[in-house]
Amino acid sequence: MSQDPNLSVALITGAASGIGQELAHLFAKDHYQLILVDQDADGLRKFADHLRTVHHLDATLITQDLSQPDGARHVYEAVKAKGMQVDILVNDAGFGEYGPFLDSDVARNVAVIQTNILALVEMTALFGRDMVQRGKGRILQLGSTAAYTPSPNMAVYSATKSFVLSFSEALYNELQDFGVTVTTLCPGATDTNFFERAGAEDTRAAQGDLADPKDVARDGYEALMKGEMRVISGVTNKVQAMLSNVIPDGVVAAGMRKLFESPN
Repeated sequence: MSQDPNLSVALITGAASGIGQELAHLFAKDHYQLILVDQDADGLRKFADHLRTVHHLDATLITQDLSQPDGARHVYEAVKAKGMQVDILVNDAGFGEYGPFLDSDVARNVAVIQTNILALVEMTALFGRDMVQRGKGRILQLGSTAAYTPSPNMAVYSATKSFVLSFSEALYNELQDFGVTVTTLCPGATDTNFFERAGAEDTRAAQGDLADPKDVARDGYEALMKGEMRVISGVTNKVQAMLSNVIPDGVVAAGMRKLFESPN
């Protein structure tokens, strides 16, 4: 898939690892200029060096923790200060917190909401308005199949992804006459640092059949370039999402609770 001749700069949050990294490779391969955002400054620099070696591309780096209330605006202002415009926005940054909600760290769960919802909404608003003014642009939101399932022991994370899916699909409709598309990528459990960061590495979900982030990124990238509203990555995940619409939520929640328990 070649570069859209009308769009040349892609900004990716959560770019230092996982699906964000794989998306960056796909954009680089198609010769997009890249603005990479992550809170991990060392990881971001190492990945930028790798991109330079593999794709002969110098990415613009912005170190920012999007769990901070002003994080999204700081990213927007940094882009403006560099005299750049964003044609494609990829809101990939996000994380979860594992454990029974009332036993978990409240501040940590607030940070999950700040990153997964509030920063995503503000980034979408700030860069989306510029895209509408120019009459062109694309936005890719990282959702999850967790958006379809109430998930005990990952209650806040699952709820944030339900928000992302609903918000993004509404926005897809609002912007369809303004030359801007909004695509939501919904992967299932994927082989990234997500489970380790959430403290859920010993659960059945983490020890099951994990998707390759390269495959997930490819599904999202292709859907983005086609201007599709949503893509569920993986055949099994498509089936599970469909079944979640007909199986009672109580049954789904019980199944998800078992998935987020230790097999030992």
